[in-house]
Amino acid sequence: MSERKIDLEKIRLLVLDVDGVLTDGSIIINADGSESKSFNTLDGHGIKMWQRSGAKVAFLSGRQSEPTQKRADQLGVDFCFQDIHVKFPVLEDLCKQLDIGLENVAYIGDDLPDLPIILRVGFGVCVFNAPQEIKNRADYVTSVPGGSGAVREVIEHILKNTGKWDELMQRYEN
Repeated sequence: MSERKIDLEKIRLLVLDVDGVLTDGSIIINADGSESKSFNTLDGHGIKMWQRSGAKVAFLSGRQSEPTQKRADQLGVDFCFQDIHVKFPVLEDLCKQLDIGLENVAYIGDDLPDLPIILRVGFGVCVFNAPQEIKNRADYVTSVPGGSGAVREVIEHILKNTGKWDELMQRYEN
């Protein structure tokens, strides 16, 4: 893992790869040619908590997929970019649009195409089952694989380490 200084207080945007991060990386092609994916509900609720904290979410996927768009719509994800094979320029454009710097971004990826972003954002994360080359360079490696609550783990890590967790928990404790 990376040993650079991380300031989680600056994070305003959570950007997620989809296949292998929000899913286990499996893609099911049905007999009619349609595609299916399995998304973890812990991640979904974590994304809703992240949004309630006032921060934004973007999906940034290398593949075009109807299930990805449907999941983004269900969760009210702010931005959903698909069929993006070179991801960093899209992230740069989004940061300009939002008037934030890369230091304000947390990114979760799982494979080599994610490395240029992981190396440049304020908090670069990879899932537990990412290749070692990615793990060696990430600021944080999740304790679980993609599709198994890894996104929720990262969201909780950020919220707990910035003092926002307790306030969000109040709605569940009453």
